[in-house]
Amino acid sequence: MFKRKVYDKLLNWKRECGGKYAALLEGPRRVGKSTIAQHFAESEYDTHIVIDFANIAKEMLEIFSDLANLDVFFLRLQAQTGVTLIPRKSVIVFDEVQLAPKVRQAIKYLVADGRYDYIETGSLISIKKNVKGIVIPSEEYRIAVHPMDYEEFCWACGKGSYALIEQLAALGKPVGNATNRTLMRDFRIYMAVGGMPQAVDAYIQKKSFESIDRVKREIIQLYASDFKKVDPSGRLSAIFEAIPAQLAAKQNRFRVSTATGKRRTSKDEERLYDLIDSRTVLPCYNVADPGIALAQSKDLDSYKLYLADTGLFVSMMFNAEDRANADIYKKLLSDNLSANLGYLYENAVAQIIASSGRGLYYHTWTPEGKSHSREVDFLLPDKAKIAVVEVKSSNVNNHTSINEFGEKYSKVVSTRILFSQKDASHDGSLKLRPLYLAPAIIDAIGG
Repeated sequence: MFKRKVYDKLLNWKRECGGKYAALLEGPRRVGKSTIAQHFAESEYDTHIVIDFANIAKEMLEIFSDLANLDVFFLRLQAQTGVTLIPRKSVIVFDEVQLAPKVRQAIKYLVADGRYDYIETGSLISIKKNVKGIVIPSEEYRIAVHPMDYEEFCWACGKGSYALIEQLAALGKPVGNATNRTLMRDFRIYMAVGGMPQAVDAYIQKKSFESIDRVKREIIQLYASDFKKVDPSGRLSAIFEAIPAQLAAKQNRFRVSTATGKRRTSKDEERLYDLIDSRTVLPCYNVADPGIALAQSKDLDSYKLYLADTGLFVSMMFNAEDRANADIYKKLLSDNLSANLGYLYENAVAQIIASSGRGLYYHTWTPEGKSHSREVDFLLPDKAKIAVVEVKSSNVNNHTSINEFGEKYSKVVSTRILFSQKDASHDGSLKLRPLYLAPAIIDAIGG
């Protein structure tokens, strides 16, 4: 069991909201929701029961057919499982709750009963598709579960390097070429493996990158299967699969018609929201006016899409045979890939921002008298102002956009940061920082 930050969020729920709300762990498939819920139940309660609605016996399912008399229900549940429930010291886990909408509806009455705590896990896209005819409980404390972030990856690998990263981020000084190359290579390993627990476990078990890549491709195929169930037309899958190519094309927004090869329809908007609800992607919205609250100024029709896990993004970028993938991983880790990998690093920073609990925003504009637009990659709320972030894999000397943005919105800009593979430095007030510092720097913004 990997150490996960969401465990502390569950502790806070138990301390502050246990008995008042059920915890709902929501996130993409294979992100570790079930494992986290079971580990928390085993560690924090005297007794627990886990009901997996994806693999439930007929006898168990029959118990849930009648919840009118909770005294009888709990007696039957304990008899069937052989577990004695203790008031206020036991928890019941409803795993894959999206497969049992009537049970989810009953959460309202189970929580009101007050005897036990409840944890639900599920894929949000499926949860939303299985709510017809039921009342959605308001007694749910929602907790987002993201792929493992870089700090969690370092914990899993037994490395103490993240403490060094936090110190370097606070110091803001160069570390020298040798140390910078080592730390950058460590971060590229994380990017290559990603934060899906199965892929991380394969890496820790010292399996080959071919094996790690197969794990990731199995997850991608699982997502594709889920999308086909929701949208048999295949257009939802096409939108998902087109994300790396559209980022590589450096377009200032995602184009659904390019992804599907067909004219955009009103149904495509529903498909987009289904994709976002799956938590497999991260929407980044264009902000019309960065001078006001970012969320209030976002343009819902102008957005980019990133993958929620950069490791999966790497596998989708290089859709080739296993042997070729092994060579690509070697080149990635040694920074010898010939392609401009700015969009790969951009996806990594998007994942870092999302894991910190922030929304994703960017801004485009066309300077007066110019024919080409400018763009800054990410905007972050920083107390009453905004922090501006650019991401590059190379050519760090070209930072016209972030400089012009700083001048245009000088009254609201708190700091400007350009992340790349280069060591820490400054260009006037612009901070140039290596990508491995991004998790610590972004976490500190607004704090």
